[in-house]
Amino acid sequence: MADAFRLTLAQLNPTVGNIDANAGQARAAWDEARAAGADMVALPEMFITGYDPQDLVQKPAFHQAALAAIEALAAACADGPAIGIGGPYMEGASLYNAWFILSGGRIAHIVRKHHLPNDNVFDEARVFAPANPGGPYSIGPLRIGTPICEDAWHDDVTETLEETGAELLLVPNGSPYSRGRLEMRQTMMVARVVETGLPLVYLNMVGGQDDQVFDGASFVLNPGGALAVQMPPFDAMLTHVDFTRTPEGWRATEGGKAHVPDLMEQDYRAMVESLRDYCAKTGFGKVLLGLSGGIDSALVATVAVDALGAGNVRCVMLPSEYTSPHSLEDAKALAEALGVHYDSVPIAQARDAVNATLAPLFEGRAEDLTEENIQSRLRGLLLMAMSNKFGEMLLTTGNKSEVAVGYATIYGDMAGGYNPIKDMYKTRVFDACRWRNGAHRDWMAGPGGTVIPQRIIDKPPSAELRPDQKDEDSLPPYDELDAILEMLVDRDASVEDCVAEGHDRDTVKKIEHLLYVSEYKRFQAAPGTRLSMHAFWRDRRYPIVNHWRD
Repeated sequence: MADAFRLTLAQLNPTVGNIDANAGQARAAWDEARAAGADMVALPEMFITGYDPQDLVQKPAFHQAALAAIEALAAACADGPAIGIGGPYMEGASLYNAWFILSGGRIAHIVRKHHLPNDNVFDEARVFAPANPGGPYSIGPLRIGTPICEDAWHDDVTETLEETGAELLLVPNGSPYSRGRLEMRQTMMVARVVETGLPLVYLNMVGGQDDQVFDGASFVLNPGGALAVQMPPFDAMLTHVDFTRTPEGWRATEGGKAHVPDLMEQDYRAMVESLRDYCAKTGFGKVLLGLSGGIDSALVATVAVDALGAGNVRCVMLPSEYTSPHSLEDAKALAEALGVHYDSVPIAQARDAVNATLAPLFEGRAEDLTEENIQSRLRGLLLMAMSNKFGEMLLTTGNKSEVAVGYATIYGDMAGGYNPIKDMYKTRVFDACRWRNGAHRDWMAGPGGTVIPQRIIDKPPSAELRPDQKDEDSLPPYDELDAILEMLVDRDASVEDCVAEGHDRDTVKKIEHLLYVSEYKRFQAAPGTRLSMHAFWRDRRYPIVNHWRD
């Protein structure tokens, strides 16, 4: 009996719905695995369809096409390593999240997922049926047990596999990024290894899909929880892992251990990768955004350049008489540092025309938020006109603090197709700008050095919609606001919890009110990069009409 086994891990980037291209990636990985003398190549959960296909997977023509592609892949790859690949499988009236083992020109085994996640961004219980826990399968000398993603977060499936003869746990995943998620995954998988005494392979996909970005960071653990292999976060790549039979069972040979960056770098990389893939997979090669001279648009512009390259980013300043000279200077300095196309389109003439048109209706009423919103909506109108004319997707630039309390104008600065900083609180936006000025990586398409002028970081935030306006005229200081929002949004805390932490009750009640009454804006907001497990969209779903107050 052979005492060695080579497994190729394909940490790759599928596209939801592009079944032929996904199958092509699988075939290319198989070719490389065969050339490397591998016994098996493994691809992530639901790879043939891309993940998460949501309700699309229930369409009969779709899941039938996915199965046909898997059968064709099996036939084409008969002479060489086995393939493990995820996809949907219809059996009777039940649709399963499955993992197919292809060997000898056919589907040799099908694993069906037992635990279906139904929290955060996941709705698998909506579209899939739960299966009973199954047993292992054999590839050459090795008996492999495959708990699919969520199944490895519960001890019943892995214990069943160990009890029925599995010698290795191979876990295919579609696990999206959230801050601190990699550490959480490894902690949970160490528990499974300690419980079963088996080595474990955790294989994750990479790439952006709508608001989510899959961060890869696949790894291999030996019994006892020792890390044998660590693949890098976010990078598409193949890794060959060698296993050897010992008197104590199978063990992975020590391999490469990629550097895992700190959480700020992971957040920034997630924003870059999600925007890059959102543009690539939706067909937009270029983007534009309104550049205000403030910190939010500065960070979005920098992320866009790092994702797409300066030649594919247009920045537009849309000044009024309330725009400060510093903002004009800072916006231009940022555009020059990034090397992007830069336009200045004053809005005063258009604003005067709108005010004159409305004057008969508004006669006798004092100016208020209405006139401020007209400015913002004019900017949105002009930017959308440029988006239409130039075929460039408009990026929105509202941070999580503003999105939470509605400090944004619907059909104005909320107009656009994607928002990379949607799930980043304002205080972290400042931190991200400081980090980017001091860091440059090979995955960034933009220049190194100080690209965001220090004055943008240092000056008090302002929407500049009236004379001498500051954000703190309407909101608490951002360090206080963000601390309250992190409790109310990210921790589902009560008003009393916030007060117990030292926050003023009236301030907390005001923020709670703004949070709830702004739901209708978020319902219509552009998608944006998910960085936390409490992002606004599929993680946190609240009714628009809501009279509850704590």
